[in-house]
Amino acid sequence: MTIVPVILCGGSGTRLWPRSRKAMPKPFLPLVGERTLFEATLHRCADPEVFARPIVVTGAEHVEHVEAQSAPGTAIIVEPEAKNTAAAIALAAYRLPKDAIMLVCPSDHHIADLQAFADAATSAASLASDGWLVAFGIEARKPETGFGYIKCGARLGDRSYRVERFVEKPDLATARSFLAQGDYRWNGGLFAFVAGKFIEELASHRPQIAAFVEQAVLSGRDEGGHFHPDAEAFSKVSGESIDYAVMENTDRAAVVPVDMGWSDIGNWVALREACASDDNGNVAPSSAELIDCRNVMVESDGPRVSVVGLENVTIVVSDGEILVTSDAGAQKVGNLAGAKNQ
Repeated sequence: MTIVPVILCGGSGTRLWPRSRKAMPKPFLPLVGERTLFEATLHRCADPEVFARPIVVTGAEHVEHVEAQSAPGTAIIVEPEAKNTAAAIALAAYRLPKDAIMLVCPSDHHIADLQAFADAATSAASLASDGWLVAFGIEARKPETGFGYIKCGARLGDRSYRVERFVEKPDLATARSFLAQGDYRWNGGLFAFVAGKFIEELASHRPQIAAFVEQAVLSGRDEGGHFHPDAEAFSKVSGESIDYAVMENTDRAAVVPVDMGWSDIGNWVALREACASDDNGNVAPSSAELIDCRNVMVESDGPRVSVVGLENVTIVVSDGEILVTSDAGAQKVGNLAGAKNQ
């Protein structure tokens, strides 16, 4: 049983501005450790006894970065335009044999426990081979309002369940109740299924998306080792997430719970929490000076940064831009003019 990693590589990571820029977005930056998030994604899917060579689905603006950070000959599908995850996954599914087991991975997440990831991938692939569409259910460690949730239903195996329901991002009170109940997991955007089964479910629930993506693939072309779907056909695809288009509608949704040190690195607070910190929760280079600070993150590409008496704050100096945000404001960084108008 060989698993084909399908790496979804898009987005601009505006909530990590000014470090993440349109020209060099979040997946291609070494934010946690020496590898970039994209390189780390490829690395954890690199065992040839478990994984086949990956397929990367990305936009034209990211192809150069993908080539620079992946092995020569990596299969790249170049989306004519962004159409959300259902269409991106379908492009890969139509390019694969119908019996291929796909492991869909975002390119910009951090996973600390590689063995836990590999074990979960193997369990998910086994379920997928039996016709299930499998989501990874990330262990919920706090009442997070920025993630969707999955409720585990009837047990399927030692470490898998039917999905009872998917829940969109809840308010804080609801998130707290989910944590107390104990049978809810975060939806981390990682999935496993057989290519033909995914196409079958997509065609059942979103026939127009399936038809136009299939047409785009059939009329597409290989060029320089890249596959280019037909732009005219793909332009007719409606943009929907895999959650809305398929996972919330199928009666074959399963979940594999996993605790693997996962983070979507969705904002500066998430990045700080994923990085090694000092005893006060601070993350800063040796050139920075912090006095009486807690949970402060400093990043600077040159100027010395000195901070006194602050808590729950991020300070970033990058390529002529300076950002100062509280933890409470971190989700709104993408709304700044500097982040939006690049």
